[in-house]
Amino acid sequence: MGLAGLLDNGVLIGTLAAWLIAQGLKPPMEYLRTREWKWRTMFNAGGMPSSHSALMVSATHGIGLFIGYDSPLFALAVAITMIVVYDAAGVRRQAGIHAERINLLFDELLKGHLWDQNELREVLGHTPLEVMGGFLLGLAVATINWLIWN
Repeated sequence: MGLAGLLDNGVLIGTLAAWLIAQGLKPPMEYLRTREWKWRTMFNAGGMPSSHSALMVSATHGIGLFIGYDSPLFALAVAITMIVVYDAAGVRRQAGIHAERINLLFDELLKGHLWDQNELREVLGHTPLEVMGGFLLGLAVATINWLIWN
């Protein structure tokens, strides 16, 4: 099978496409929000749309379309997707909020604080809207991918 087998895997192609598209959409979405081009957002966690959600929803929907919604593999994919989406919107979001508050405390303690590269990262997780954006993107990419392959 080898590399040719990977290139024939429609679910994998759709999954990676959803992730790449989500990451590629982050700079233009950030521009719409701030009117500033921030190309680094293409490589950051967080932001709109959630690439975690897009990747997992595309994989899960792709498995359902290509293999069947009644397969044990689809059930496993749903379970993993639920964990990843919960983590993206819940745990990592809360860690980002905590980082934001800690950074604010440091700013208040150190008058004239200059930005420090060791500052805690604040954009770790996703808002519910960002997760929904990734969710919808994942569904769309998997469906379009399946239509292309069939």
